[in-house]
Amino acid sequence: MKKTVSMLLSLMMLVPILAMASGADLPTLAPGKLTVATGEPAWEPWVLNDAPETGEGFEAALAYAVAERLGFAKEDVVWVRTQFEEAIQPGPKSFDFNLQQYSVTEGRKAVVDFSSVYYKEPLAVVVKEDGPFANAMSVADLRGALFGAASGDIAVQYSQDVIQPDQQVQVFNDLAAVAQALNTGQIDAMVAGVTTADYLTYEQVEGGKVVGVLGGSEDVTDGLALVLDKDSPLTEFVNAALDEMLADGTVDALKAEWLGQYDVPILE
Repeated sequence: MKKTVSMLLSLMMLVPILAMASGADLPTLAPGKLTVATGEPAWEPWVLNDAPETGEGFEAALAYAVAERLGFAKEDVVWVRTQFEEAIQPGPKSFDFNLQQYSVTEGRKAVVDFSSVYYKEPLAVVVKEDGPFANAMSVADLRGALFGAASGDIAVQYSQDVIQPDQQVQVFNDLAAVAQALNTGQIDAMVAGVTTADYLTYEQVEGGKVVGVLGGSEDVTDGLALVLDKDSPLTEFVNAALDEMLADGTVDALKAEWLGQYDVPILE
């Protein structure tokens, strides 16, 4: 009963902010338009067929749901593309918000705004199923593997500090380049959120295998959130919309529609 009352009070507190949210009146980059950024390419199941404008895929659908709560029609949403690390650097942004699986970290919060967290998942390790680490059952079993990660990704620090402290992680421009390096044998393994890791094994890494999820890795960050410019006047409106969607089950419904359930071993 207390939980129900608390939820109702939270929703009531959101009403004044969202009541002001008429798309044309919000402090967006382009008046009357909501500019949303994602990666290039955008990965499934976050965005299907690298086409966010269709609204298909979890993050594409989430972006349109946030836009609707803010008072924007679908045709008033403008998509742009950015590189992953580019969007979390100091300086002016080419978007109102950006979503491409950004983990919330203290370092990043110093230079950008984050929305409320919309998703949390553990990290997983991808290897080749015919490679020397295909039967790894623990983090210790992965020692000696050469790991690769995309520049700016939380996987760089995690791979280096937790899995392989005695060997330098190979850093690449983006996740596609990491997957290609695994394909060609340039690296032995890579780390990604379990949802992306699963996609990599059937679309990007030939003969790829999710060998397991890393125990405790879901607590490395606070989860995934939208990125906005530092001290953006839009942040409070985006947060109000997302908080409402989290409270009323909209985000959970999108998860159920677009994201799978993964039954893989835990690597301790």
